[in-house]
Amino acid sequence: MFLLAHISDIHLAPLPPPRLAELIGKRGLGYINWLRKRRAIHRREVLDALIADLKAQRPDHIAVTGDLVNLSLSNEFAPGRSWLEGLGGATDTTFVPGNHDAYVRSISGQATREWGEYMRGDHGEPFPFVRRRGNVALVGVSTAVPTLPLSATGQIGAAQLDRLGVVLASLVKEDVFRVVLLHHPPIAGVNRFRHLRDAPALRDVLRKHGADLVLHGHLHESSLIWLAGPRDNVPCAGAPSASGAPDSHDEPAGYNLFEIGGEPGAWQCTAIRRSLDREDGAIREVGRQLLI
Repeated sequence: MFLLAHISDIHLAPLPPPRLAELIGKRGLGYINWLRKRRAIHRREVLDALIADLKAQRPDHIAVTGDLVNLSLSNEFAPGRSWLEGLGGATDTTFVPGNHDAYVRSISGQATREWGEYMRGDHGEPFPFVRRRGNVALVGVSTAVPTLPLSATGQIGAAQLDRLGVVLASLVKEDVFRVVLLHHPPIAGVNRFRHLRDAPALRDVLRKHGADLVLHGHLHESSLIWLAGPRDNVPCAGAPSASGAPDSHDEPAGYNLFEIGGEPGAWQCTAIRRSLDREDGAIREVGRQLLI
């Protein structure tokens, strides 16, 4: 049995406070939003308690689906790396970036330079990369692109989508359980300022080539929907923010565990949700569902 943990939307605080020169344009609006709202929603003590609970479950691997930082300030990336290293080594932890990790165009490539060990494939390949762990293949896709102020959309791009189809098709021959990781949900009906622009194209790739599980973040809520595959439907699960405070309007902090077993043609996968209780602050199991 392979135990895969899934967390998302870490949102480490932008510390120390940014310099005035760094707050031009979108970053300025983002910092005001942090001061007025987000710093009350995303709390480090909540995140630390959640990670302690996660590590107590002894997962075989941890998948982090984006938004490690908030404003993509130059001094946010090194603390982000330190946090990832505290979570686990690059062999046992996989990261894909979110929109907050690519907040503005001026920091293009910074996440790869600082966190690259966590977001490359077994052979050093970029997105979409493949990491094989036991009988599980983790396929990392990037949806992180800089956007205009007040926008948090994502995009995969035609080149990545083309390669993703090839990757998923080749993995069928390897008899592995294919898990696709991305930040933005590949579903319909998301607010147009937050949606994945090429979600229909990604759903077409999954419809043609299939996958066994898709994991995402971005919406700060637990979710489970089913996407069309070539034969069977594909479960697609979202996770809440890992730092979500219990007294905020968002869903409180939580994460997913997936117990993966069986063999090709007879896979078994059970999803387990663990969440922070709003009343007593304890983290406990709140749901369990057989997906496959």
